[in-house]
Amino acid sequence: MSVPIQPLAVSAFTATSALGHGLESHLAALAASRGGLRPNDFSSAPLACWIGRVDGVEEAQLPAAHAVWECRNNRLAWLGLHQDHFLERALDARQRYGAARVALVLATSTAGMGATEEAYRRLDAQGHIPADLRRPLIHSPHSLAGFVAEALGLEGPCLTVSTACSSSAKVFANAERLIRLGLVDAVVVGGVDTLCDSVLFGFNALELVSPEPCRPFDQARRGISVGEAAGFALLERIDAAPRALRLLGYGESSDAHHMSTPHPEGLGAELALRDALERAGLRADQVDYINLHGTASLKNDEVEAALVARTFPASTRASSTKGYTGHTLGAAGILEAAFALLAIQHGLVPGSLGCTTPDAACGPQLALENERRPVEVALSNSFGFGGNNACLAFGRAPA
Repeated sequence: MSVPIQPLAVSAFTATSALGHGLESHLAALAASRGGLRPNDFSSAPLACWIGRVDGVEEAQLPAAHAVWECRNNRLAWLGLHQDHFLERALDARQRYGAARVALVLATSTAGMGATEEAYRRLDAQGHIPADLRRPLIHSPHSLAGFVAEALGLEGPCLTVSTACSSSAKVFANAERLIRLGLVDAVVVGGVDTLCDSVLFGFNALELVSPEPCRPFDQARRGISVGEAAGFALLERIDAAPRALRLLGYGESSDAHHMSTPHPEGLGAELALRDALERAGLRADQVDYINLHGTASLKNDEVEAALVARTFPASTRASSTKGYTGHTLGAAGILEAAFALLAIQHGLVPGSLGCTTPDAACGPQLALENERRPVEVALSNSFGFGGNNACLAFGRAPA
């Protein structure tokens, strides 16, 4: 049995996705039920699908001092750090605690993969990588964390989490442990993933990509829409920000059922969910809103819908926001954590965009349209390939 944790303050957070740059654009899009998916205009060869592409990445060049890190993923990270004054909040934490007492835990599944693809497309006659891409730092899974650590001037523990679609939910669990063990006083967490051919054509080869905008939990869903995003949060002890929203708990599991198919009864997902509730000291009937993993793939949605239907009362509201942004893979956990935090802040339960006729496995918890209601406690589910699962619990500070 998991032991309840001491909640942590989420003293700052931000998100950048196909819905726009920063939290205000995301809130406005959710409130208007306006999605950000577009016909695929990214891949190097035609692929009939819809994507969640972030505008402005091409123009977000890194400063000359960080030019060695130049690639699409790090450009999106740089763009994301500049939203909602997050860069200033992170630098303030470094000033207050010292650079060695602030950790960095970031998630990605693509890192600089797009640049690596370009390098191989442009091999010279001798098979050499072109000179402008002969930068080993960007061809590493640790490229994102290495770049952000340099950009923020942080000297504490620096970790890359890459556990498929649960990656940037699990960063919150890593952060709690680092603070609880006294290794650091604050942690910058987040995730960044960008579009690239390997992701688009890889998921298409698995027959998981929908030719139309994704429709999470709909009976007629045809697969996922791939997106990209950047998100960050700053976690500290409560006394540093007593009125801030809080991380109440987290749950993790790995059922290792199959490389790409979830356990048919949702065993791993249920273990992560119950682990999160136990760590947060919550009962299922105390949860007001759940941001579901809900990718619009056939099996994942069915399993998650059944889990929610059998675990939570009808009064709990639940929805998937991937119809707005697409599935942002290694950045999905942090992006959807931001949606859960916005739900608490603004009393807005977003509808499940794209779902008109729910799957038979869905219970009364599924919110098809936006609902305005108080949200004191929100969960965020993130379930990845290989049975790697995470669930986060957030809440507001007591009155």
